[in-house]
Amino acid sequence: MSVATEAAQIRDLFSAIEEIEEVASSMAADDERRHKLVGVVNRTLRQAPPVRPVVAGELLDLTEKTVKAWAREGVLQIHSQEPRMLLDTVRLHEVLHLVSDLRRAGKNRGLLDEVHRRLSDQSLLDRTDLATSLDEMRNGKGRVVRSP
Repeated sequence: MSVATEAAQIRDLFSAIEEIEEVASSMAADDERRHKLVGVVNRTLRQAPPVRPVVAGELLDLTEKTVKAWAREGVLQIHSQEPRMLLDTVRLHEVLHLVSDLRRAGKNRGLLDEVHRRLSDQSLLDRTDLATSLDEMRNGKGRVVRSP
């Protein structure tokens, strides 16, 4: 399959996913329909085939060399290496959102570092123990520990 055809297929998939995400985000956080839509998005992305770096480059508007460097740095997740590198579609979708947001904000340089920082921040925010601690702190239930 040609790069252009594969890129068009992934672009169409991501476009459909983004429409579902937009509808889901318009619903209340505790709405069961929102959770169902998010589940559909997650399942669809997990079932999507892995993506070649050259195709990811087309989608991210980066060179294939840059995409491979981002994969080696851990920003993009490698699905498999043999016989050729293939990238995880779920992470690619997440990174595409971040890169698009950064470019809309006028940030075009240092994308790797900024995307890496945002992914790290998000992984911390996704931790349930941190969420619990933050809730306790907001409600005044925690105790302050100060070093001597």
